[in-house]
Amino acid sequence: MFDIEKELKKLPDKPGVYIMHDKTDKIIYVGKAINLKRRVTSYFRKTNKTQRIKNMVSLIDHFEYIVVENEAEALILECNLIKKNMPKFNVLLKDDKTYPYIKINVKADYPGIALTRRMINDGAKYFGPYANPGSAKEMVDFIKEKFKIRQCKSYKYKDRPCLNYHIKRCMAPCMGYISKEEYRKIIDEIIDLLDGKTDKIVRALKKDMDVASKNMQYEQAAYLRDKIVAIENISAKQKVSNMGENDIDVIGLARNDFEVCIEMFFVRKSKMIGREHYFFKGLQDEEKSEILSSFIKQFYVGKIELPNKIMIKEEIEDKDLLETLLTQAAERKVEIKTPQKGEKLRLVEMAENNAFITLSNKEKDKYNVLTELKEVLKLDNYPRKIECYDISNISGSFIVAGMCVMENGVIKKNLSRRFKIKSVVYDQDDPKCMNEVITRRLKHSIENENGGFGRLPDVIFVDGGITQIRAAKQAMIDLNLNIPIFGMVKNDKHQTRALMDENRQELKISETLFNTITMFQDAVHDTAIGYHRKLRDEAMTKSKLDDVPGIGAAKRALLLKKFGTVQKISEATIDELMEVKGIYRSLAEQILQILNN
Repeated sequence: MFDIEKELKKLPDKPGVYIMHDKTDKIIYVGKAINLKRRVTSYFRKTNKTQRIKNMVSLIDHFEYIVVENEAEALILECNLIKKNMPKFNVLLKDDKTYPYIKINVKADYPGIALTRRMINDGAKYFGPYANPGSAKEMVDFIKEKFKIRQCKSYKYKDRPCLNYHIKRCMAPCMGYISKEEYRKIIDEIIDLLDGKTDKIVRALKKDMDVASKNMQYEQAAYLRDKIVAIENISAKQKVSNMGENDIDVIGLARNDFEVCIEMFFVRKSKMIGREHYFFKGLQDEEKSEILSSFIKQFYVGKIELPNKIMIKEEIEDKDLLETLLTQAAERKVEIKTPQKGEKLRLVEMAENNAFITLSNKEKDKYNVLTELKEVLKLDNYPRKIECYDISNISGSFIVAGMCVMENGVIKKNLSRRFKIKSVVYDQDDPKCMNEVITRRLKHSIENENGGFGRLPDVIFVDGGITQIRAAKQAMIDLNLNIPIFGMVKNDKHQTRALMDENRQELKISETLFNTITMFQDAVHDTAIGYHRKLRDEAMTKSKLDDVPGIGAAKRALLLKKFGTVQKISEATIDELMEVKGIYRSLAEQILQILNN
């Protein structure tokens, strides 16, 4: 039995990481401390704590800790444990995407250009990262079109030029139609473009255009003119300011009563190359500085490619320590700045304003969905909780059902449930299965509204037409409930077509609501079919080996690893079986007896 008060007294006055567990031994919170004793003890004393921390403390069953040498080691370990375990009460950055770079292999005789998400030390030049993959692709396509560099993936000399040469999209270096020196000049122009040195390129191109025009090379002059216009246009689209900085990430934060939005601007060489936003729930009463500190740790610690500056509105804890760690990782100075005036402050405020707009638009979209559903379904109140059901089977085998939940216009994957059908064993009777599932689910809330299924839904959607609607309706009648039920009807291609009421009338809905319903139907279908496949796969992999007492998953895996198949295990000798770790003589005899009978 873990006695928290006794264990608190054992805590050392040293830096480290503490890990909170609930009664199921699940990690619910990870934190770091300069002084473990002082920090961990504070959670269990009557101090001013946020609601999130109060909820977390109420669930703590036991804790553990790891002592480290210094605060820097504690911070790195904290970040790693949070990313690995995703504790419920930490500020979690769930989006671990990698952003694309534009790569030019400058070591090649005739370099090409490509997008990549891996930056390695191979002597190539990398530009980015681009938070918007679409803009990165647009830039690559622009360069290929306007600079006519090679587009083949594996360059080699050929006996004739490819189609790109004939449609004026390549200068055919594979045929020797352009020298290495001329091609290298074009690559240098591209590098200047990606470095933001467009003024230099435009000056050189204008000079070449004038020469071509004087020499009456009008086609070449027109080509250069079009290239100049295109470069000026794409440069104007990216320009942010003339702050004289290299690489900056700008972070803005906004929140409402339900969630927090963090908006990021990625500025490289005074050009906006992309933006990204992240949402966090349950942080309504957290300090902004605490949210930003947690976000920065998870977003940047462990990354190779880092900006020169990270700009935020609030001063954060661990600022100096984070700067030191990021500087060491980047092998150059990385600063975390809170600008007080001027253009930099305006850029941070712009990020915050965009975060607020993003959050407002998200709320507006959810409200619009609920409003339209209320009107289309002719409900008295907003359908705050909608549940959707789908049946999955093949010729009556492994019959299962899936349930998905939409709350306040948002599909909640964590509330999905799976059911194994009990009343229908071998027949393919989907309506009867639907009746069983709806009945079982509703009884859960009738008997315990605070249980795992929560309160009763405001509306129920079933995947199917009138027969499924009637089956669900009968479950309502039997339980003396009156929850509205609608069918999600599909077309011949198994795609969502419409919503249907119990009178077989198809309801007209907007494109936005149609897309939401389609996502809802796809989600419940994936839940049901995923469970069906799991049961089917388990049945297919089951064998006589599972009937042998004393053979669990570990020994079964070792036997199959050595012999390959159950058939070969049955043909082995007792001595051969005993070569497997954990298989003794009497167990080997039992294996052969069961497998060969």
